Amino acid sequence: MDEPTPSGLPEPDSQPVPTEAPESPAARSTAARSVRYAAVFALAALLGTTLFIGGYLAAGGTSSSCAAPSEAFAAFCEAYDELKAQYVDDLPDDQLVEGALEGMFQYGVPDPHSGYMSAEEFQNSLGDLSGTFSGVGAELAIENTENPDDLAACTAISETCVLTVIAPLNGSPAEAAGIQSGDVVTAVDGESVIGLTVQDAVTKVRGPKGTDVTLTIDRDGEVFDLTITRDDIVIVEVESEMLDGHVGYIALHGFSANASEQFDEQLADLLDQGADQIVFDLRDNPGGYITAAQEIASEFVDEGLLFSQESAGDEVVEWEATGDGRATDPAIDVAVLINGGSASASEIVAAALEETDRATLVGEPTYGKNTVQIWDELSNGGGVRITISRWFTPEHNSVAPDGVQPDITATVPEGTPADQDPVLDQALAYLASVADAAASSTDGADAGAVARVGTDVIGWVPTTGLWAARFAC
Repeated sequence: MDEPTPSGLPEPDSQPVPTEAPESPAARSTAARSVRYAAVFALAALLGTTLFIGGYLAAGGTSSSCAAPSEAFAAFCEAYDELKAQYVDDLPDDQLVEGALEGMFQYGVPDPHSGYMSAEEFQNSLGDLSGTFSGVGAELAIENTENPDDLAACTAISETCVLTVIAPLNGSPAEAAGIQSGDVVTAVDGESVIGLTVQDAVTKVRGPKGTDVTLTIDRDGEVFDLTITRDDIVIVEVESEMLDGHVGYIALHGFSANASEQFDEQLADLLDQGADQIVFDLRDNPGGYITAAQEIASEFVDEGLLFSQESAGDEVVEWEATGDGRATDPAIDVAVLINGGSASASEIVAAALEETDRATLVGEPTYGKNTVQIWDELSNGGGVRITISRWFTPEHNSVAPDGVQPDITATVPEGTPADQDPVLDQALAYLASVADAAASSTDGADAGAVARVGTDVIGWVPTTGLWAARFAC
């Protein structure tokens, strides 16, 4: 939730990507970190503790209760004292802290990917990044019942933009309770979901393991309640299947802590089934951990530089292939599907495979995020994400602001039925042309040369496509 923006873009990274697991205050060290895991974030700590250590001022008092870390903060402390002394109603310090933290990042930091998260937002994001969370185990999305192809009109849940169960996860409490695909969730614990975003609704469904949540379900006009006991849920980041008997299709939805292991297992299964070509779907993948990006790119690239990370002070870390990938054989043709929702770690992988001649990119330009964030928890339970470095492709290109460009442009025209995928069709047509060219070749042309010929002859007229954002709860 590295970095996700069109991330419902998935607003790619309106939930930006951390480069390592976020640290709790107790675990945090003041020792200097290496460039890979960058610096200590003193400013966040200062605002989380130092600025608000004082008690209330007596009305009319003149001494300041706000300890300013520098002269620049004097006006801030004056404003705090004035509010506490003169505002007509009580202003709790924790409320002022939240506002100050949000404002500091929103107006003081010229970077959309650095930011402050409330305690609830931070914990939910940690669950997504760790690959596990506590909830009921169902995948939800908004469905437009009046015009299924116009998802852009559904920014919030309404009478026509309904919260629909895509599917319960296998072995989940939701499945055991009888939740079914197509069920419409109308209320959570007796409160209507009308007016909420999908993310808001998911937050209400999630909760501590062992606690109960009651979902009001509308199933084909029959309305009833289901009470489900929450449990730990492992996020399924990878889907795969065999196409046309020999093409392995594998989709990656995020770069969480579990993503590379899940990807390796399903890629191995496809190859065991005889896949000699791979379609790797990174569309609407908002990113995640930078280590997961290295591990997944290494499944296709045998050796060499995948990307570099540059921080302040001209410090550079070069991330190379791990050398233990399953599909590094150049004879395995690879097509990678990308779009404007492919961000951050997705762009690292797409660019690495394209510039090392291991894949042809099919789709639309990616999001264009070339920064790396680290996440830290504050003493109030909230968290900060702070940009610590920029990353560059193997050829030292930056993907910002234009994104990674596809070799074959392909999009989903408006009005395309949900069961059709023109971008995947283009990728399969491209791979078929590569196979045909290789089979008929008599001049010993290598796979890379054949692939470039295919790129030149296959195209698609670009239009605007819509992709449904899915959320697990």
